[in-house]
Amino acid sequence: MNLEKQINEITGFKNLELLATQVVEGFISGLHKSPFHGFSAEFAEHKIYNNGESTKHIDWKLYAKTDKLYTKRYEEETNLRCHLIIDNSSSMHYPKLKDFSISSLNKIGFSVLASAAIMNLLKRQRDAVGMSIYSDTYEFYSNEKGSERHHQMLLNQLHTALSGSKENIETKTYTHLHLIAEKLKRRSLVFLFTDMFQSDTEEEKLFEALQHLKYNKHEVVLFHTFDKKKELSFDFNNRPKRFVDVETGEHVNLYADYIKETYEEAVQQYFSDLKLKCGQYRIKYVEADINEGFNKILTTYLVERQKFG
Repeated sequence: MNLEKQINEITGFKNLELLATQVVEGFISGLHKSPFHGFSAEFAEHKIYNNGESTKHIDWKLYAKTDKLYTKRYEEETNLRCHLIIDNSSSMHYPKLKDFSISSLNKIGFSVLASAAIMNLLKRQRDAVGMSIYSDTYEFYSNEKGSERHHQMLLNQLHTALSGSKENIETKTYTHLHLIAEKLKRRSLVFLFTDMFQSDTEEEKLFEALQHLKYNKHEVVLFHTFDKKKELSFDFNNRPKRFVDVETGEHVNLYADYIKETYEEAVQQYFSDLKLKCGQYRIKYVEADINEGFNKILTTYLVERQKFG
């Protein structure tokens, strides 16, 4: 690897960690305005003191500021196991990423930064995190650990997924979910980032795979990742355009206005059907519009963490 490429990769890797920290700190600072304001101190490596616990580790300085009892967390404490799953197929690399910043993201960039932010929160709470990344192959798997070395290794894998070139690569998400369900030996909170691009037949198989995770006692959250302006509202000017399927290479030439209304109705129906089916399978469904920021993602993490027992 030449020196310039090494420098670019190191810079990008550190940029991901820095951006994730900015996202989390902005989220935590806003907690006092939300129903979760009582948990803002928890993210500062503290947990709420429960009656009957030893008072040895109570943070009395924090008590003086908040009038609430918190105890300090320590390295050996692991209260939660979380597994992050990222769809890295060609469609997730839409639209083409020009640079990597909070205000300029495509679907894979959003998924990577959201995952890094969740990892940041898990790290602050001494929880264990694992990860799977897949496209047409099972690209990466790691089980859940809580060490700093493990955290840095996962950040590096996220950066690799972000910077890799993906053209005409399809995926069968359900195949990889079945493999992950077999690999996860201990009950975990599972977050899946995918744009849900598959055929009707594959959709049935996908929900069978999600049920496999549920059957193994995991809690599953589906972050349906999409670009609302382009993929839902079909926000294109009415000049003749060639629309290309980034996974198969198939294309069609048309004027956007000719099909906009029909397209929006079909996609809205698809989204509604997805929500209904997730409800039937007891899978938490969260719309993750890449233009809306990360508060919904991190609030979902917070809610699910509190429920996870």
